[in-house]
Amino acid sequence: MVSRPASVAALLDNAQALAGLSIGELAARLAQPVPADLRRDKGWIGQLLELALGASAGSKPEQDFPELGVELKTLPIDERGRPLETTFVCVAPLTDIAGLRWEDSNVRNKLSRVLWIPVLGNRTQAPGERLLGPPLLWTPDEREAQLLRQDWEEIMELISLGRVQEITARHGQVLQLRPKAANGRALTDAIGPAGQWIQTRPRGFYLKTTFTAGLLARHFML
Repeated sequence: MVSRPASVAALLDNAQALAGLSIGELAARLAQPVPADLRRDKGWIGQLLELALGASAGSKPEQDFPELGVELKTLPIDERGRPLETTFVCVAPLTDIAGLRWEDSNVRNKLSRVLWIPVLGNRTQAPGERLLGPPLLWTPDEREAQLLRQDWEEIMELISLGRVQEITARHGQVLQLRPKAANGRALTDAIGPAGQWIQTRPRGFYLKTTFTAGLLARHFML
């Protein structure tokens, strides 16, 4: 059992100590079996790092290190340091959203301070062969926070107006809303265009790759 870090500095030190390890090496240290691929275990690398760094939140709707105010996010990248996919932030609320403000949203809470762990590899590479990169501890600057807030408010307004099924991944400059479910048969309640209850696929907020690519470029001077 890995102990929880006592401070943000300790967490960052622990993450830096993992840089250069392969996923297979880290899994061996923690006595965890490595899946052959991630098609059915998409979040496995993130869960492995949560275990390695002593995250406590699990699947709760709060930061992975709530006592430190830090969220942990893995970021798959290619050999040029470019993100390979969008980054899941949290599940989007589709009901009981009257009066919900950006300041109280789970998106803002999750993204208020993030420990990014780049994972170098490609989709054809076995999970165990992928490499952990140096961590990045990030807090949104004023411009980034404004972009996130603007996208969130616009998307949430569409949801509140019963237009959730009109929202596509093209909406938003840095944040997007997409279906989030283990399979296409999963349905949840939402508000319809006439104010009626409808059934639709659960949705999640994701950061676009252009946004995370910018973070990496500025930090690592790519």
